[in-house]
Amino acid sequence: MSDVKKLSLIAFSGDFDKAIAAFTMATGAAAVNYEVNIFFTFWGLNILKKKLRRGTQGKGALSKAFNYLSGGLENLPMTRLNLLGAAPGLMTGLTRKRNVATLKELFEATKALGVNLYACEMSMNILGLELNDFIPEVKEVIGVPKFLDISSGGETLFI
Repeated sequence: MSDVKKLSLIAFSGDFDKAIAAFTMATGAAAVNYEVNIFFTFWGLNILKKKLRRGTQGKGALSKAFNYLSGGLENLPMTRLNLLGAAPGLMTGLTRKRNVATLKELFEATKALGVNLYACEMSMNILGLELNDFIPEVKEVIGVPKFLDISSGGETLFI
């Protein structure tokens, strides 16, 4: 039996507050020597985009429209009470005021701590995205079977 402690997260949502939750779990686990894997699928892929704001990415008009409307890391809405898009900025202000890491800081810490970031192949195909649409820290584009293999033997959370 392996002594490796492992946490795998499935980041399905492209919501600001859910991204904070995912990166808080990831950085906390990585900081205490867990192997951490995050599988970004569907709207969760927005978190990994090179373009931090709205931009046309993808193949075909419908894919470009979906990706434009979704934006990137700096365009994530709150799950509730988005306040016409103002809530993420207000929440960032609160985190700074309370001396808590912001989403951007958590994301940078995730990368610095060596968390493995994976992009979902099926979701990329649906949205017309390619590996070069994402940040270079994406370790690999994988499907569900490979993610199940990677996450085997540890805890898996769906955020």
